[in-house]
Amino acid sequence: MNTGEEHESFRLAVVSAGTSDPSATRLLADRTAERAAALAARHGNTATVSVIELREISADISTAVVSRLITPKLQKAIDTLGETDGIIAAAPVYKAGPSGLFTSFFHVMDNDLLIGKPVVLAATAGTARHALVTDDQMRPLFAYLRTMTAPTSLFAAPEDWSDPALNTRIDRAALELVFLMESGFARKIKDQSWNSYRHEYASAGGTELAIDLNTDLMRLATGGSAA
Repeated sequence: MNTGEEHESFRLAVVSAGTSDPSATRLLADRTAERAAALAARHGNTATVSVIELREISADISTAVVSRLITPKLQKAIDTLGETDGIIAAAPVYKAGPSGLFTSFFHVMDNDLLIGKPVVLAATAGTARHALVTDDQMRPLFAYLRTMTAPTSLFAAPEDWSDPALNTRIDRAALELVFLMESGFARKIKDQSWNSYRHEYASAGGTELAIDLNTDLMRLATGGSAA
C-alpha cells in the first residue's frame, strides 16, 4: 500500500489490433490492464482504462497512410494515447510479424507523441513459433518511438491460455507498467522538454513530398527509362 504519499490517478490505454469478436488479442490486453489497475490500487492509486479497437478505425488508418488525412475518429484515438500515462499494445501475428493494421496505426501518428510513455507489448498467434515477435519486431518499433517498454513482453499461443505461466508473466508485466507510470518520467518529459522535439507525422515527416520523381535516376529506380 501507498502510505504517506500523494494519491495518483493514472490513465491506461489498451490498443488492440484483434479483428475478431471476441478476440484473443483483446483478451490478453484486457487481462493485463485489469491486473495493472489492481496493482495500482494496492499502491493507493487508481487507473482508468480506455480501449482503442483498431478494427473499428481500420478505414481511417488506411486513409491516413495513403493521404496523410487524419479523420476525427483517428484523431480521437491519437489524442487518447497522447493523454494516457501507460499503454498496453497488443497485436495478432500474421506472416511471422505483427499485423499491418497494428503497425500502420503507429506509423501515422506524431513520431514524438509517445516519447517516454510506459508500454507493455503483447501478441497472440496460432503457434508458439511466433513467440519472439514481441521482442524481435514490436520492440524496435516502440524503441523508434522512444517509449519506455516494460522489460517483460507478453505472448500467447492457444496452449498458453491454460498454462499458469501466462498469468505469472501478465503479473510481472503489469507490475513493471505500474512502476513505470509511478515514476512520472513521461510526464516530466512533456512538462519540461516537450518543445525540444520535432513532432512530425508519419515516418518521413512529409519530406517524401519534396522528392523529385522526374529525374533520370528516380525513373530508373521506379522501373522506367532514363530517356
